[in-house]
Amino acid sequence: MRDSLGTGGTRGTGGTGGTGTARARGLLRLVPSRPAPPPAASPGDVLADAEGVRVHLGGRPVLDGVDVAVRAGEVLALVGPNGAGKSTLLGALAADVPAAEGVVRVHGRPVADWTAPELALRRAVLPQSASLSFPFPVEEVVRMGRAPWAGGEREDEDDTAVAEAMARTEVTGFAGRPFSALSGGERARVALARVLAQRAPLLLLDEPTAALDLRHQELVLRLCRERARAGDAVVVVLHDLALAAAYADRVAVLRAGRIAADGPPARVFSEELLSDVYDQPVEVLAHPRTGAPLVLPRRDA
Repeated sequence: MRDSLGTGGTRGTGGTGGTGTARARGLLRLVPSRPAPPPAASPGDVLADAEGVRVHLGGRPVLDGVDVAVRAGEVLALVGPNGAGKSTLLGALAADVPAAEGVVRVHGRPVADWTAPELALRRAVLPQSASLSFPFPVEEVVRMGRAPWAGGEREDEDDTAVAEAMARTEVTGFAGRPFSALSGGERARVALARVLAQRAPLLLLDEPTAALDLRHQELVLRLCRERARAGDAVVVVLHDLALAAAYADRVAVLRAGRIAADGPPARVFSEELLSDVYDQPVEVLAHPRTGAPLVLPRRDA
């Protein structure tokens, strides 16, 4: 699992009396203090942004001059065809993928200016797949999301945060089962619970619905909306354009490493743009009840 953080510490020292006490005090001064949690964000605050970002992987450009902003209180969906750069952009915003050019900021500061513990309090990342080498029980996997708070002022929230995250993702019923014994969809929900337990104000989710059935796809996107309404910023990579249209406040459509369009789904999801981006004729219809765009491939009768 990602975002596992090592914590500094000291071993006990021998000796008694003043000498031992002085030595202990000297060692304690070497232990880094826990970073302070970020202040509460106001709706619309930019919690992450990329400016002119270029990324090269394997000797080829994957992102080419991308500009995007992620704001508190909204769900931003990254959509586009395979290889468009969606996961790479998410990784750059998470400070996991370095930019060759441009700048990525989290909470207004370049990502390079944050330490790993500081970043872990500010953003939580869900990768495309989750794997563990050891058969940790589900509850322990979710509890890993609390590692950034160890020894900090909110450590006493651990039990509540873990229980709440497990309940919201419907994994409480198999809390004691080994993570390795779960199905792909169950693992995906446990991994999401770990991210929610972290209680970071910026959530970066890479294809969280890929392994899920219809019910749990809807559950995950409802959770994204709930976190945004609570003031968090959520970035989610999606392939299902109907989910993006139904739940995202904004969509950024990527094509060949660039942003082809960025805005509300009702404005961005046009037949002309999507047919061009996906190289597949599509129809965009209004949902008969909600009015949200429905994107369907154009098929012969």
